[in-house]
Amino acid sequence: MSNEPTDDRATDARVLTERQGHVLLIGLNRPDKRNAADFAMLQQLALAYGELERDPELRVGLVYAIGEHFTAGLDLADIGPRLGPDGVEFVPDGGIHPWQVDGRSLSKPVVIAVQGTCLTLGIELMLASDVCVAAASTRFGQLEVARGILPFGGATIRFPRIAGWGNAMRWMLTGDLFDAEEARRMGLVQEIVPDGSQLERALELARRIAAQAPLAVQATLANARTAVRDGDAAAEAGLQPALARLAASADARIGMEAFITRKPAEFIGR
Repeated sequence: MSNEPTDDRATDARVLTERQGHVLLIGLNRPDKRNAADFAMLQQLALAYGELERDPELRVGLVYAIGEHFTAGLDLADIGPRLGPDGVEFVPDGGIHPWQVDGRSLSKPVVIAVQGTCLTLGIELMLASDVCVAAASTRFGQLEVARGILPFGGATIRFPRIAGWGNAMRWMLTGDLFDAEEARRMGLVQEIVPDGSQLERALELARRIAAQAPLAVQATLANARTAVRDGDAAAEAGLQPALARLAASADARIGMEAFITRKPAEFIGR
């Protein structure tokens, strides 16, 4: 699948969106700057996440990037002057923070495909997503300490939890680059594929997730996040009530009928 934009929005759009069935493709579109994120890109990315969250027909997001590189990180020349005492605010009305570090989580899963250079906020976007596919030659770096700042998109929270304390600190405190195999070893990446095929594979996974019962997918995601945020006891307390709600849904009936008849289920999200 090509990494070129396919919709008809203005060519200066920093983020392209395209619906493919129940999947919303969200493409970073600043290839001439290695997809460095300026304020406009951050705003448009937040709006794309808001669209994914609100539309009941959309079940999965797929984040990818136009061009050779996923992202070179923040465009500090554009973002720096916007930093205030409370950091930088960029989420407009109707948007959702893509890094989900403001207390609100996306209720739907996100698959992400990365390639080329994937720095700083790119890693944090991976950490805030649910499944990551990387091109084999991808290079990663959490470079903030070399710029005199700290990772503020969730790496300090999620990187140690996913990779282990020493693994996370090895890369966050040095700013060194690491490769796709190291990213997979640490759990940041789930699959490594040949260069150029990362978007195609990510789309296969997104479609596979979108084919499942959406209420069940969202409930599974929500309970897992409850365990992370609030602990095992809170997640355990929510299991039986969630099961009861799902069992009463039309999708549960559809799933049972599909099991009995051995025919593919066509879930409706109700």
